[in-house]
Amino acid sequence: MKINYILTLLFILLFGACSTPLPKPVNVTPSLTKIDYLKDVKPILDKRCVTCHSCYNSPCQAKMSSFEGVDRGASKIEVYNALRFNAIDPTRLFIDAKDTDDWRERGFYSTTQSSDLNDSYNDSIMLQLLYDKKKNPELLGEYSPESDELICPRDNEELGEYFEDKPNHGMPYGFPAMKDSEYNTLAQWLLQGAKGPTDKEQAELKKPSKNAQVEIDKWEKFLNKQDAKHKVTARYLYEHLYLGHIYFPNVKGEFYELVRSYTPPGYPVEIIPTTRVFDDPSVHTFFYRLNKIHSTIVHKTHLVLKFDDEVLARYKQLFIDSQWTKEPTVLKYDSKISANPLKAYEQIPAASRYQFLLDNSHYIIMNFIRGPVCRGQMALNVIQDHFWIMFKDPKYDLTVTNQKFMREQYDNLTLPINSVSDNVFSAFSDSYRDRYSVYFDAKETLDDGLVGMESVWKGEKSSDAPLLTVYRHFDSASVHKGVLGTEPRTMWIIDFAQFERIYYTLVAGYDVFGNLAHQTKIRRYMDFLRMEGELNFIEYMPKELRHQMMRSWYIGDSDIELIKGLKIISKENAMTFKTKYPKNEFITRVVEDHILKSTQIAFDYMNYKKPNEEEAEMPKHYDDHDDYREAARAITLAGSGFISFMTDSHANNIFLRIKLKDGSYKTSFIVINRWHDNVSSLFNGSEVLDPSKDTMDILDMSAGSYPNAFVHVDIENLEDFLDLMKNMKGEEKDFVRMKKYFISRSNPKFWEIFDWFQEDLYKKDPLNAGLLDLNRYARTVWKQSK
Repeated sequence: MKINYILTLLFILLFGACSTPLPKPVNVTPSLTKIDYLKDVKPILDKRCVTCHSCYNSPCQAKMSSFEGVDRGASKIEVYNALRFNAIDPTRLFIDAKDTDDWRERGFYSTTQSSDLNDSYNDSIMLQLLYDKKKNPELLGEYSPESDELICPRDNEELGEYFEDKPNHGMPYGFPAMKDSEYNTLAQWLLQGAKGPTDKEQAELKKPSKNAQVEIDKWEKFLNKQDAKHKVTARYLYEHLYLGHIYFPNVKGEFYELVRSYTPPGYPVEIIPTTRVFDDPSVHTFFYRLNKIHSTIVHKTHLVLKFDDEVLARYKQLFIDSQWTKEPTVLKYDSKISANPLKAYEQIPAASRYQFLLDNSHYIIMNFIRGPVCRGQMALNVIQDHFWIMFKDPKYDLTVTNQKFMREQYDNLTLPINSVSDNVFSAFSDSYRDRYSVYFDAKETLDDGLVGMESVWKGEKSSDAPLLTVYRHFDSASVHKGVLGTEPRTMWIIDFAQFERIYYTLVAGYDVFGNLAHQTKIRRYMDFLRMEGELNFIEYMPKELRHQMMRSWYIGDSDIELIKGLKIISKENAMTFKTKYPKNEFITRVVEDHILKSTQIAFDYMNYKKPNEEEAEMPKHYDDHDDYREAARAITLAGSGFISFMTDSHANNIFLRIKLKDGSYKTSFIVINRWHDNVSSLFNGSEVLDPSKDTMDILDMSAGSYPNAFVHVDIENLEDFLDLMKNMKGEEKDFVRMKKYFISRSNPKFWEIFDWFQEDLYKKDPLNAGLLDLNRYARTVWKQSK
């Protein structure tokens, strides 16, 4: 009986496998014209493929921003959405394998190579997927490449299963087909063997220009000095700057990364492939090098960092010329030491380290968003959708001024980043919570001075960023200098110890390839880091309101009652308030009067509404700019049908262009802020959302790397569009009007409009611009109105 069952099962499996037809090779009429990868192919891949295939969130890890990534191919290994009890080997392009053969041994397979067919047929996976879209261009249902269960076919048999299981899912995935000219160019390239740049061309791509080499020599000389003070400084800088895209102001179009190399200056860079930047390089001698980035720059990982003589002088002032707390000593590479950077680098004056972080506050905070994860779910499902960040002034920061206290607290400040493969049960230990409470109360006991707004850092020069706005877009986010949006529910004030711990928790110490325990520990620890920033802000509020305010940010979270016992809740007031709106008074006095006067950051008077301000109303007539501004303020109020529809469509980051009468365009960016009763739940799902309280901001600058929707409005239709946004009820007639303006992923003009927004970004901010990512474009396909 058992044998019959097994035979039957085998028959079903064999029959099922045979029943899926294999896709036929694609017929391509050969051309005598040789296709050049850099001139002909790469521009097409950048515009139509890299927009989804450029990081760990690339479907099937097919990273196409460089030829090395194209040639490496795809993998079935999941970086995200996988519950791993054991850490996996990292798969970082340019780091974890030396060449394509090495990647094949690690499970990657080609998407560009064809079987040995005749000169007019090709069965490469890439061409089969492109051809399937050409044959079946209609889009059906929903498309969400980051959450879809992709088959990631590695051969023709699996490709046949893919086409059967996922009809109308050719490439570009979930978007219109390429132009015939683009398709034909790629088809000819694949037919000709999918060759990349020549060795000479590849060498030129990686070679710095003469002006850049002058700067590189200067910086590599500084970073590789062998005395202890320089070696410790270089290690500290490397651990904080390794994700930066470094540029030199006198060199255009070139970016560099700071790496550790086996080879000294003057030789080709050979990156040391440690999992994390503070891991032991396992060699006695290594060198810090500046390595030219030759991959396509994508917005979601583009962390711009300036290196010039002024910056070098600043680093020397902070680290080399300063008096250290003890005789400089070269650090050992020990995970227990590295897991506590406050202790590891205690020989460098805390004031120098904190000033370095403040000098680069925007860059450092951006690391949390655009860092090694590419998708920031570990950082972002623990924060509200919109909040402001400020910083403690170094002169009033106990974690800077009292090193005796800090030494006593080192054990309480150890981070959960020792290992990337701990036992899964260790992730739910509360031991670090208890240590955290001890530290926080000890700090408040010692820090009993009643200091007002002067203790909030206001910056020293116009380029400083003493106040940042964070917008969360599900599992990505954007960070902006200055005050954007209306009054946020929460605000953070970060001190030195907290700033350093957030960075090492989310960036330097985070391993995207780590196991479930490692990632869960970091997620849980971030709850305390978030709360610490909020408590630092709460300290400035009237003491009788502090607990009440914290409870309003943690609705439904019973653990918030535990903060009642913290000394910070009951300590005396440092500021006096004249109205019943202390948050607003704080904003007026500290933000507008204190911070904004010393920097170039802006205050958003468009979206910001004072507590006693009358709600804006839709104008009856549109006679001038003020009428349109009033309408824009009116549509951003909570609870509108438009906001509800967009959140249901997974679209909270909307790119809008308005065509003016003279043919030019005005661009705006709509950000929807979702209301979370609290963000402390490990499984922070829909049960903590309250759509009736969702709000919307309209910005002049782009917010985020992932557009969820493109909108086009002619100026003569602007009144109708604003009326729709204000009064949408979800009726069929509303959807008809929506389709007039919103660009569905199936719109034949989709690529034309995407290219326009991309070029507009390059034109307005060429230094910070990068290729936008389309993985999160609105999932649902609409039949577009003509």
